[in-house]
Parts: sequence; C-alpha cells; structure tokens
Amino acid sequence: MILHVVTDFSTQGGAQAMLARLLAHSGERAVVVALTEVSDRCRAMAGNDNVEYISLQARSPLSFPRAIWRIARLIRVHKPDVVLCWMYHAMVVGLIAKLISMRRVPVIWTVRQALDDPAAFTRSTRVAVGLSQKLSRFSDGIIYNSTRALQQHAKYGFSEANASVVPNGFLLPKNVQSRKGPARVFGLAARFHPQKDFETFFRAFAIARRSVPDLTARLAGDGVTADNAALRDLLTENNLSEDSVVLCGDLHDMSNFYDSIDMLVLSSRTEGFPNVIAEAMSYGRPVVTTDVGDAAKIVGESGYVVPARDAQALGQSLTDAANWSSEEYGGRSQAARDCIADSYSLAAIAEAYDSVLRGVGTQARASTAPHAG
Repeated sequence: MILHVVTDFSTQGGAQAMLARLLAHSGERAVVVALTEVSDRCRAMAGNDNVEYISLQARSPLSFPRAIWRIARLIRVHKPDVVLCWMYHAMVVGLIAKLISMRRVPVIWTVRQALDDPAAFTRSTRVAVGLSQKLSRFSDGIIYNSTRALQQHAKYGFSEANASVVPNGFLLPKNVQSRKGPARVFGLAARFHPQKDFETFFRAFAIARRSVPDLTARLAGDGVTADNAALRDLLTENNLSEDSVVLCGDLHDMSNFYDSIDMLVLSSRTEGFPNVIAEAMSYGRPVVTTDVGDAAKIVGESGYVVPARDAQALGQSLTDAANWSSEEYGGRSQAARDCIADSYSLAAIAEAYDSVLRGVGTQARASTAPHAG
C-alpha cells in the first residue's frame, strides 16, 4: 500500500493529474493525504474506490507542525510500503513525518518542476525548494518528471542518490475531432500566475495578429476570466479586441477545449514536464512552446520551440504556424499524436513508477535485514 502526500489535490495541475492517473490505473488500495484539500473533481479523475482521501487544511507554515504529526500517525496506523511525496511542500512535510513516526518506511519524492526561472516561484515555494535541497539526502529516492529538472536540481545541490526520471503518462483520447488547418485558433491553458507568463503570450499574439489578422485565441485556467483586471489590462495594452481572445475560466473537462483549438501555446517561464503540451498533442494539436523543462523533447519536430520571455520569437513562431498549408498542418498534427502514443503511454509510465518503487523497497528491506556472523 502506498501513502501519497501531496501539497494539494483540488486542482487540475500537472502533479494532481498524474497522481490521479496512477490511482485510476492501479485500482489498488492507497491513502492520499493533501496538505490543503481534496476536491470532488480530483476524486472523480482518480475514479478509484479503494483510495482513502484526507484533507489536512494546512494552509500556512504555522499549521505544518500539526500536519506533520497527523501524517506521522497515519504512517504508524497504515504501515505503508512506501510514502510517495508530490511537490516541494509535501516532500518536506512527508519526510519529517516519516522521521517522527519511527517507522522504517521508504520515502520517495516526486519533483514536478524544473528550475528554469525560480524567480517565478512564490516566496513559499522558494523556501520549500531550499529546505528540500537540505533534506534531500535523507530521502530514499527522487523521481523527476523531466531530464532538465534532474540536471537543474542536481546542480542546485539536491542529492543524486537514487535519482531517476519518469515522465508523465497519458491515455490517448478516443473520437478526437480532427482539424484541417490552416491554424487559426490558438489555445493556452494555464492558471493565471507569473510562472505562466501571460504577458509574453499577449505580446506575441498581438505580433502574430498584425500579420494574420483573423487569428483568435481561447484561454482556459484558474483566474482566466473576464473579471480579472490584469487580463483586461493586457488586452488593452496590446490593442487586442475582446472578440479576438475568449477567456474560458477553469474548465473541468478539457476535451472540448482541445477540440475547439487548432494549436496550443505554452508561454511559461519555467516548467518540469508540461502536462498540457502532451495532452494537446494527444488530441492531434501541434504546439508552440517556450524552451522550459522537457517541452522541447516532448514537442520534437511536430511544433516550434522558442526561448522563454521572448515575445518576438514566440510571435514569429505563431505567425509561421498560422501560415502552414493544410497538408503541413495535417502532417504535424499526426506526428504530435503519434509521439504521445509511442513515448508517453500511461501503461508504460505506470510500470516505470512501479519499477522505481519496487527497487527502493528491495533496498530498504536489504538494509534492515539481519547480518550473519
């Protein structure tokens, strides 16, 4: 049995989506402990009746000691085979809880973020990254979701012992609505946060529309609504009409969103393994992305990759993509879907997780076995 400790299990972020997919795929008993809360949406994504969910409502550093003690007690009561911690805050809290529990249980961290631009993190996250670096040698292993994340964290000082890379996995959607091209509707799906760099997207989209005036954009994510004054200011600053950009808000079902766009755009300043890229590609949607995390590796030759925070380069790539012929668009669309099917199937990724956990469990049992003589 696995005890998962996750910073939050209430949104559709990359870590939450991957954890939900693993829970759904395994169907086995597990306990998910969220430092903040668990939403009905995430329960439904997991779709596993054998999972127990616990919300600790620990929303500030002052509430962490109580959360640590509760997790330590859960470790003693459930006696899990492994504790799997998702995201920085949960990594710190989960490891300390294990030490307090006095149980010989392996603790594995899953790092979901690269360090392309730590300035884009909140102060709380920067503190959690620093604490994680200092405590990393006490974890029994670290699973990174991108090669770049492993390299950057190692350079930052994270322990490299038992470090591995397991990318995110996906189920290919059925009954995908094909798009014929040329690309005229660009989509961006991200929460409204400095890390996602909406400012660069709006500047780039305005540049592209000067060359291809009939381009439109559809934006989805937490905080991406018409009542967001900062978004309205970005529209005004870039001379974009309200009918050129549709603000869809936080969508529970993304399938209709992917069906409604021709291409996806990622303008982030930093990422690990951007789930949204692979999801869009699984629908046959090519991608224009900034060079963050393993985005370039995922996209390959099916789309375009540009430097982060470079609106001119991003705008030119949007223009170039809009000028693809229908034949080129169709070829890149098929290449995008084939890439996800060949390299990021959920079954293969779930097996990779199991392999890492089995290996760590074997090491832990060997280290506690009595010695002869």
